[in-house]
Amino acid sequence: MFNQIFVNLPIASLKRSVAFFGGLGFRFNPNFSDETSTCMIVSDHIFVMLLEKEKFQSFIKKPIAASTTTEAILSFACSSPDEVRELSEKAFALGATKVNELEDNGFMVSWGFEDLDGHLWDLFWMDPNFTPNQN
Repeated sequence: MFNQIFVNLPIASLKRSVAFFGGLGFRFNPNFSDETSTCMIVSDHIFVMLLEKEKFQSFIKKPIAASTTTEAILSFACSSPDEVRELSEKAFALGATKVNELEDNGFMVSWGFEDLDGHLWDLFWMDPNFTPNQN
């Protein structure tokens, strides 16, 4: 039904967010960027629009959620347990806050962080051969 997703996130500073996410290895599409927003490329079909708060607010009538609240957790599947660890550790080194400790359940590894603007990200890997017990 859908072929792409664009997640829109309010941010305090475009420059600071581009430095943070660029440090994690993300690229940005200059065709969908200006001085107050940018399109972060997550994959061929997944994009995150980083919009300074004033621009984000121009699209909505409700107030922007305070950084002390959570409306969503952005969960992304990684290609390996090592990628979960490496990206999370990079995020922490770039100023992200740990949401939890690394969780390794054998068939699944996950680690969460809060980015510089308080958005929650959960990186995980799940063994593609894992089959839960069906009782």
